[in-house]
Amino acid sequence: MMKGVPKTLLLCMALLAWACSLASSSDPSPLQDFCVAINDTSSDHAVFVNGKFCKDPKLATANDFFFSGLDTARDTSNPLGSNVTLLNVDKILGFNTLGISLARIDFAPYGLNPPHIHPRGTEILVVQEGTLLVGFVTSNPDNRLFSKVLNAGDVFVFPIGLIHFQFNVGKTNAIAFAGLSSQNPGLITIANTVFGSNPPINPDVLTKAFQLDRNVVNYLQKKF
Repeated sequence: MMKGVPKTLLLCMALLAWACSLASSSDPSPLQDFCVAINDTSSDHAVFVNGKFCKDPKLATANDFFFSGLDTARDTSNPLGSNVTLLNVDKILGFNTLGISLARIDFAPYGLNPPHIHPRGTEILVVQEGTLLVGFVTSNPDNRLFSKVLNAGDVFVFPIGLIHFQFNVGKTNAIAFAGLSSQNPGLITIANTVFGSNPPINPDVLTKAFQLDRNVVNYLQKKF
């Protein structure tokens, strides 16, 4: 034992180091039944948890845990031919501290949900209608592609933080629903982030990184 250091302090330091070693990127487990989020920070009863203030539980209602209209088809008349409707803690306030969110994804024929990542959540996808080609790529150095064609009723999992995509390979519309292991999983669309950053990334960086002609990089940066 270090001379002059109390045993209780050493024990506390050891427990703190052990607890830190168990830290993860997942949402923490709640310490109460629920913590409905509110945006009003002036309330005397507000408690700040996980980026949101909590409503007094006695004032919570069923509507705090409710959303209607996810059965309605979304507009897919855009260049990608897809539309993602995300229900996170901003849409269902009762999601706060529960570590989950939900998305509906609509695809036009040959529509694409482009390569992207969720930095804070694993995704599980179930196809309701149509046929989707889905896949994810592992991290360096392997960069291994796991890909599968899914039909109605099929399920596929995308691990947290890995690049993944969904592509409608059918001639009809497709619908899928996705559950994510975070109340706010985040979204980084690769093309938009790299070529559409604000301010733009120096073209010399992208030219060398992607081994592209400078004119191609300039074109892509204007595109996004």
